[in-house]
Amino acid sequence: MFDSKIIIKSREDIAAMRKACRLAAQTLEEAAKLVKPGENTLAIDTFVHDYTIKHHAIPAPLHYHGYPKSCCISINEVVCHGIPSKSTILKDGDIVNIDITSILDGWHGDVSATFYVGKPSKEAINLVETTRKCLEIGIAEVRPDARLGDIGAAIQEFAEGRGFSVVRDYVGHGIGREFHENLQVAHYGRRGHGLRLREGMTFTIEPMINAGDWRLRILDDDWTAVTLDKKWSAQFEHTLVVTENGCEVLTAFSAPLANSVTPAGFKL
Repeated sequence: MFDSKIIIKSREDIAAMRKACRLAAQTLEEAAKLVKPGENTLAIDTFVHDYTIKHHAIPAPLHYHGYPKSCCISINEVVCHGIPSKSTILKDGDIVNIDITSILDGWHGDVSATFYVGKPSKEAINLVETTRKCLEIGIAEVRPDARLGDIGAAIQEFAEGRGFSVVRDYVGHGIGREFHENLQVAHYGRRGHGLRLREGMTFTIEPMINAGDWRLRILDDDWTAVTLDKKWSAQFEHTLVVTENGCEVLTAFSAPLANSVTPAGFKL
């Protein structure tokens, strides 16, 4: 059965959306260059805001349900929705996720990546590279007639097999003219269950993988989600569209991101 509330995009829709997604990816590519010890997260947010406006677009997070900044920046035990601040300084050895959503000509593009600040520990590398692989594995499941549960199951199997946990509280989502459309992509689940995918569906896959327990709590700012056990968390995200034979990653990067390259010699 197909949910009639899910919006199937036309070729023209996808062409327009592709431009918004390219801008989001390009913005993240440039913001990545600012990731270094001693930098404050507000400076990165300011860059994202100005770069987005300069390219005739709108930063979708700004004022979304009251969110106060133009992107989300989440460090170490912050799972997601970290609020940029001048007093939040990146330190050597940190990991930091930058989550960017651009609105261009009414269409949304959503992308995020986790970066290394300075020299990471072996534990940080293992978490980040496992999470990067989880996104790749999830994307590989996307094709017409596959089920949403196939995506979640593949991610869960890999993450838990490496001793990590998958956050349950946040999921991928449908996206297009709306930031969050009526489709949810859990990063855990059972194969053969859930909605069947159809050509023209557009959504994000954005696994959040924790070094410890998957549970979290929300800080008093009503946005920042942190791990309950204070262990670190990583996330990667792409926006994609289901195609005739698989999928297209609309937010694909033009080159490896600065400060997010797999360290030499690391193998999963």
